[in-house]
Amino acid sequence: MNRRLYTLDVFTSKRFAGNPLAVVTDGDGIPAAKMQSIAREMNLSETVFIQRPTNNRALARLRIFTTTRELPLAGHPVIGAWFLLAELGVVPASEGSVHILQQTGAGILPVELAFHNGRPVRVTMTQRPARFTRAPFSRAALAAALGLRPSDLAPSLPIEFVSTGISNLMVPVSRRAVLGKIQMNMPALAHLVSPHGTMAYCFALSGRGRAYARGMVPWGTIEDPATGSAGGSLGAYLVHHGQLKPGEQLQITQGVEMGRPSEIHVEVGADKGKLTPRVSGSAVRIFEGHIEA
Repeated sequence: MNRRLYTLDVFTSKRFAGNPLAVVTDGDGIPAAKMQSIAREMNLSETVFIQRPTNNRALARLRIFTTTRELPLAGHPVIGAWFLLAELGVVPASEGSVHILQQTGAGILPVELAFHNGRPVRVTMTQRPARFTRAPFSRAALAAALGLRPSDLAPSLPIEFVSTGISNLMVPVSRRAVLGKIQMNMPALAHLVSPHGTMAYCFALSGRGRAYARGMVPWGTIEDPATGSAGGSLGAYLVHHGQLKPGEQLQITQGVEMGRPSEIHVEVGADKGKLTPRVSGSAVRIFEGHIEA
């Protein structure tokens, strides 16, 4: 049967920037194997299938697939899917903010949508409290896998896996220019990262509350132009290591080297020792049509 299919660019308000996303809005009744086949056909970093929730607290259920597997949670699929659902009227427009709950593989999580003149302008997702795990390999091995020298890595911050629903490796580099030098050795980086996380999120700080990043993926897509899950992890990491205060805004620019600049906004809350990121962004619709599924 025909299913409604949309594509959007996420973490941007400009077409042909940000991170492309495919969304199937009537995803009920599609077997998981077929969803995986559709995601592989779309050949984007993620494809989202919107379904009726199995928990009546949630407004909708999101199933998120890469070209190779299903993910419990990811940033730009959540931001893009809810931006689209707001445009389609699934979330009633209301001047100011609307709060809803979504069902994901990482559980029932809140989403906030900001409207202006009846249109969505920003979506904010709350991620899971951060979990930190030191990397079980040397800085030299990681630098070599990224085509860098050990001295290109920032010496004062640790190499660490951080999960706020999905695990990513935080890789602090010494200065922004180092980001442009990265030449990933995919097999070597996969050997280090894949047993523990999804990508190496390489970042350079540029003053307080400002970072530039590249999301190096050692499978399939090679590089991600905007990664909300890793952006949330980076915010929690910076609070955890004293580079940012809870509640302080973090602006991340990613995707510049790919020609797809993206802007990710992060704020981390602290409660009873837990660091919980809120990740915000906008999106723009590119395409709509149907797919046989």
